[in-house]
Amino acid sequence: MARRSLIEFVLELDARGDAPAWAHHRGYRTERWSYRRTALVARQFARELEARGVERGERVLLWGENCAEWVAAFLGCILRGAVAVPMDRIAAPDFALRVARETQARLIVAGREFAGRLAGQDIGLKAGTPLMFDELAQTLDRHGDAVYTPPPLGRSDLAQLVFTSGTTAEPKGVAISHGNLLANLEPLEDGIRPYLKYEWLVHPLRFLDLLPLSHVFGQFMGIWVPPLLGGTVFFHDTLNPADVMRVIHRERVSVLVAVPRMLESLRARVQSTEEAEGRGERFRNDLAWAARDIHFARRWWRFRRAHNELGWKFWAFISGGAALDAETEEFWRRLSFVVIQGYGLTETTSLISVNHPFQRSQGSIGKVLPGREMRLSETGEILVRGDSVAAGYWHGGEFQPAAESGWLHTGDVGALDAGGNLYFKGRQKSVIVTPEGMKVHPEDLEAALRAQPEVRDTVVVGLPREKNAEACAVLLIHTGEAGGKGPEQLATDAVRRANESLGAHQRIRHWRIWPDEDFPRTGTQKPRTNLILERVLAQETPGAETSGAAGPLAELVARVTGRAPQTLAAGATLDRDLGLNSLERVELISALEDRYQTELSDSSVSESTTVADLSHLLEQKPPAGRPYVYPAWTQQAWQQAIRVAVHYLFVWPATHLLAHPRVRGREKLGGLRGPVLVISNHITEIDIGFVLAALPPRLRHRVAVAMVGERLRDMRNPLPETGFFRAWLDRLEYFLIVALFNVFPLPQRSGYRDSFEYAGASADRGYSVLVFPEGRRTPDGKLSPFRAGIGLLAKRLNLPVVPVRIDGLYALRMAGRRTATPGAVRVSLGEPIHFRLEDTEESITARLETAVRDLDWPAS
Repeated sequence: MARRSLIEFVLELDARGDAPAWAHHRGYRTERWSYRRTALVARQFARELEARGVERGERVLLWGENCAEWVAAFLGCILRGAVAVPMDRIAAPDFALRVARETQARLIVAGREFAGRLAGQDIGLKAGTPLMFDELAQTLDRHGDAVYTPPPLGRSDLAQLVFTSGTTAEPKGVAISHGNLLANLEPLEDGIRPYLKYEWLVHPLRFLDLLPLSHVFGQFMGIWVPPLLGGTVFFHDTLNPADVMRVIHRERVSVLVAVPRMLESLRARVQSTEEAEGRGERFRNDLAWAARDIHFARRWWRFRRAHNELGWKFWAFISGGAALDAETEEFWRRLSFVVIQGYGLTETTSLISVNHPFQRSQGSIGKVLPGREMRLSETGEILVRGDSVAAGYWHGGEFQPAAESGWLHTGDVGALDAGGNLYFKGRQKSVIVTPEGMKVHPEDLEAALRAQPEVRDTVVVGLPREKNAEACAVLLIHTGEAGGKGPEQLATDAVRRANESLGAHQRIRHWRIWPDEDFPRTGTQKPRTNLILERVLAQETPGAETSGAAGPLAELVARVTGRAPQTLAAGATLDRDLGLNSLERVELISALEDRYQTELSDSSVSESTTVADLSHLLEQKPPAGRPYVYPAWTQQAWQQAIRVAVHYLFVWPATHLLAHPRVRGREKLGGLRGPVLVISNHITEIDIGFVLAALPPRLRHRVAVAMVGERLRDMRNPLPETGFFRAWLDRLEYFLIVALFNVFPLPQRSGYRDSFEYAGASADRGYSVLVFPEGRRTPDGKLSPFRAGIGLLAKRLNLPVVPVRIDGLYALRMAGRRTATPGAVRVSLGEPIHFRLEDTEESITARLETAVRDLDWPAS
């Protein structure tokens, strides 16, 4: 029976109970929401909208990273009958502001970073101050679990307005109704139903969705489809291919939902790994062998290394947002992975056609879904009509029709084979669709460039990238008042300033200076873009790319340092000019890896001295080295039981027989259940025993201890010059330390991002984390300055911080004594410290250092 509205779909979520539904990474932690909790928060959000006076049909703007709270807020809008306005996370603040005003948004729900971009702006909200995603569940707790009665909605009621324009064009939102979404969802549900009896073979089905929820395809694969299968959706906050592969393996993901570029990046990583391990030629031979009609099981076994790296549960890619090149699709098919492509537009509520996962036609974008009609025009343009086609656009407070005479002109060229499979052949529209699946309107870029005094005129064309494109600006430059600058510098200045007004996905990476006095033009004086593009492509060497401060690398450095992009140049030094500290390097590496989808070592970045060095570094392969190992077995239940037993049989008696420390402040932890972050001053290698002795048993039994990573690595993998006997002793010591004290490596020089991630995973498993923030044992008995990274760790773990101070042990160390009279060693526990999300890492570090210093045991 067809649903009357999406409200029925939302109400069905409760039936799945506490099964895991949505999970997202926040800081160094992973938050997991069940179907029941999501449905509850959605109802609470609907009640919040009711309390704030947001009525049926009024707009609510959602702007933030993918997370379970985003899903709950969106579903809450559905329950209330409000119209969601999802904003792309990379949208420019000016564009988001204009959309909020254009739609007369009553309320904004945003991530903290995104809300900050609109701070101080007069938006005209009538439903109170914005809500923050990271505080949404806590904010809505006051509504309890009371039943919410939704208004009577039909399929014609609007569900959302999706704005796909850029920053300089007038905002125009696609108006998508409940019926539009259901017209896409119901055929998929019918197609899935016959296969549900086999779902137990892969249960639970886990999706990793890397597409933004502000896009309708991201919504379908992140909100609507997984509940039909009882699946779990993981949202991830980076696009680094190595990190994505780790998440797939760690979370036992079954299906990756991503844009084509991610599939290409993962393919490049698999190939580079084979090359780095000396199997490149054999791998290429295996790929050639797999091109034949080989049974998938034989291919799976031949490429089992790749399957092992991604995890044995992983089996499929779903590609959307842009066209996937045939070579990448064929690569994954040969490795025995399923690649599913869909085709659609925002105006068609995402899907027009989709590949059947088990009945695919190589290279096609599938067959047209039931409930819609598709035909090709005389020029091959794909035309569509049906209930999934949006009713129109929201523009200037009014609706404009999306389809003339019932048929939507997609602007895309296609072809059909005898079996009804649709093939994508290219685009007729001027819109540029990048390999990341982002739409770029040339008019927006041209308007930003024409606003620059150096630019006489410009045309933006799309440089082909397989079936997609990248924007390239072709410029006519004013040279009359150059002020001594050449055309190249004038163009660079113009592009840099234009980029400041554009969204991240629109920024101009490629540009050319037109060599003639004017562009070739039509009789009506319009530039002949086809001739301009032909000439650009015919150039033997690529034209100038944005350099210096206009380049994306400099923009990322500027984002981390807080400096405006125009103040950065290729020769700017990281230490003197930019003042990058260790904390900022962590952020810079993460940003670089996300933008360039590569993997960098911390040490290589810290050794770079200029912005130009970083550019050069990105062209190099990351140096191979001995890896840090983060063992998962140490936190399994059996090992935990052994560790507790050994502690009370050996460590606890030894600590009290040798020193019997006096402990004060334990009562301050009375209401604290854990996990927590424990920080302590560092005096000797046996500090761990004294800290554990001071903690109450409920915390003492589950602690992960950070230890100098370089030392642990050398113990596990001794250097070649280490003697045979010494090497085996080191390995044995490593095993005992890791097993009996749940130690993990915290590198002092590089690589501590992975260490912090491991600390977060430990906290997710219920373990407290013990860190010595000084990073070394005290040389003089005094507290050494805390390393900046502790502020980052404390903020992103989002745990109460318990400060600990050990006194009296330094005197024993200097005297060379191994025993002490009872009470000579004293351990102080401080009040647990909670930090606000808006606190800076630097202020957290300073406060923690002060907290430990102030625990000094008073003289008797």
